Amino acid sequence: MANSWKHQERCIAGIDYDTGRWIRPVCDRLYPQDGRVPIYVRLVEGREPELLDILEIPLDNTGTDFGFECENLSILPGQWNYLGKATLNDIRRQCLNFKYILHNSEKSVNPSDLKTRPFHHRRTLQLVRTNRFDIHRHTNYKGQAQWRGTIETANGCKLEKAKITDPVFVKKLDSGHQPSPNCLITVSLSIPWAPSDGESEPLCWKLIAGVIEL
Repeated sequence: MANSWKHQERCIAGIDYDTGRWIRPVCDRLYPQDGRVPIYVRLVEGREPELLDILEIPLDNTGTDFGFECENLSILPGQWNYLGKATLNDIRRQCLNFKYILHNSEKSVNPSDLKTRPFHHRRTLQLVRTNRFDIHRHTNYKGQAQWRGTIETANGCKLEKAKITDPVFVKKLDSGHQPSPNCLITVSLSIPWAPSDGESEPLCWKLIAGVIEL
């Protein structure tokens, strides 16, 4: 459900086909600071994992949570295998009614707030079905152009101008693609980040990590 940019590598996330549980495979031994997954680990049959792929990945029963991520499982040595493709009906049940997109109505979540919740309630991944999806071209603090998206659900939950980190979808936007308002979107929380001025507390920012247009 996500293969998104993370510090020049990728963040991989998906839903366990049998249990419906979110899982984020992490290379916490190679990258103990954030668990990003390098290309030589994640390739499946010589290609990038794609949205809706059903994959068999060697995983431990636990993983580094970086203080707040309940979905993380450590990647073990071994090959990743492609088993098939999921259908939209397989994943629609994940789009349940919810009051907020990842814990609140803001663009970020305070990690200290997450740490006050029971471990398995510290969700950092959520599948959202939208009936509105607006795209914005944005220049970040480094002067780099980025795509951001504003999404809204049928029950009025809204996330404004979240950074889009799905590289396949970004490539489509760069070519002039106008997305459908109806999408299944994986929203993920970033590792805590704040500007380098040192005056702001690092926050977990909400990211649009995977986009499936309906």
